[in-house]
Amino acid sequence: MAAKPMIRAFFDEPTNTVSYIVADPVTKQAAVIDPVLDYDPASGAVDTRSVEAIVRAAKAEGYAIVWTLETHAHADHLSGSPYIKAKTGAKIGIGEHIRDVQQIFRPVFDAADLKTDGSDFDHLFADGERFKIGELSGEILYTPGHTPADITYKIEDAAFVGDTLFMPDFGTARADFPGGDAHKLYRSIRRLMALPPETRLFMCHDYKAPGRNNYAWETTVREERDNNVHVKDGVSEDAFVAARNARDATLAAPRLLLPSIQVNIRAGHFPPAAANGVHYLMIPVKFKNTDYAKAVA
Repeated sequence: MAAKPMIRAFFDEPTNTVSYIVADPVTKQAAVIDPVLDYDPASGAVDTRSVEAIVRAAKAEGYAIVWTLETHAHADHLSGSPYIKAKTGAKIGIGEHIRDVQQIFRPVFDAADLKTDGSDFDHLFADGERFKIGELSGEILYTPGHTPADITYKIEDAAFVGDTLFMPDFGTARADFPGGDAHKLYRSIRRLMALPPETRLFMCHDYKAPGRNNYAWETTVREERDNNVHVKDGVSEDAFVAARNARDATLAAPRLLLPSIQVNIRAGHFPPAAANGVHYLMIPVKFKNTDYAKAVA
């Protein structure tokens, strides 16, 4: 039986994102899950300090990073996976349904360059697929609902659930993004809840639930089943969907939604540079006042 994975978390407070190094203590092979590229939307400035911290930490421990794994195409931070690949040679992996997300957003951003076959990524994982990190055994669980493409990486006794679940006192992910579905989210969560009760669950985000002073990102299946404020045992699918949809109707769009999606559906790469050598991100404009839209047409 393989040893338990060595897990180190890296919390990015500007985006409330948790990235992870998951390493085999025997072979020292490692994967990085959901790395963050620093991006300032006010200035357009990009920095690599967060992802460099992960690479430095892995080097200090003698880890060889062989995978950089995305749980889905994030809407709240830009992916640092290409930087890790450039520095380590790691392969970038994501769920095979990223192709659905690419097809949804290609016309939104008029992204003529965007391939919708997932080939910007090095590997597309299928539900039930198994993979290795050294001697550690990993398995893919397809867990859609937040987006059509979410997957969970189950690595030995640990599961990295992306945005599907949050800590028990905060609840569950929103399901109102294009292709999202609260019914599917509920069923994905019940699939996770069916894992052994002692399975460790690692979140991709934490926002400090009311009354909690510290950030937290590790829990267990048992704790989620007993205490999750949205979907603990006994909450029916219909009740969850009604509550989830009502809550989603009150939520604002994530601050980095538009830049994040454009980059992350390209495996963390920016759109091609224009003739002047500058990379640009598209901002689709939505006119709420139809009279104004006609006036400026």
